[in-house]
Amino acid sequence: MNIRKLVWIVVAVLAAGFLLIQLVPYGRAHDNPPVVAEPNWDSPQTRELAQRACFDCHSNETTWPWYASVAPVSWMVQHDVDEGRRYLNFSDWNQSRAENGGEGREGNEPEEVGNVVLNGQMPPSQFLLTHPEARLTDAEKAALADGLAATAGQSPAGASADHESDEPSD
Repeated sequence: MNIRKLVWIVVAVLAAGFLLIQLVPYGRAHDNPPVVAEPNWDSPQTRELAQRACFDCHSNETTWPWYASVAPVSWMVQHDVDEGRRYLNFSDWNQSRAENGGEGREGNEPEEVGNVVLNGQMPPSQFLLTHPEARLTDAEKAALADGLAATAGQSPAGASADHESDEPSD
């Protein structure tokens, strides 16, 4: 068998496999449940920052891009949205807070949410590749962390010595 024929067979098998995985239904539902209850935001700026950087995975207002319908990428996008909503859902705020005695779900207390934003863990880097508008400056991260803490009625997460000054941080 010559190399050209072998390459053609490999390409044909890969193409057939790609077409077959499109039949897997996971990752194509793209339903956005209704917004039940948003937080009582401390400011419009906090909501705008959260909407820009968090809502696609942490709310029922997900904007589904075209590639979210093409497997295997659709599987990853659906998984990330499902997990994000389960962890923290700004569109079902009362339920998110009630499940743990008003303190949010296990591990998503306002202090921790603010810290993952400040530490650059959220939004994740793979999300930022396709959503550059979600990239926050250091000042925006601090404002979002403080705003989320204030929205939840907690002391601000970013109120540490390095965030107390009015100097811009980038």
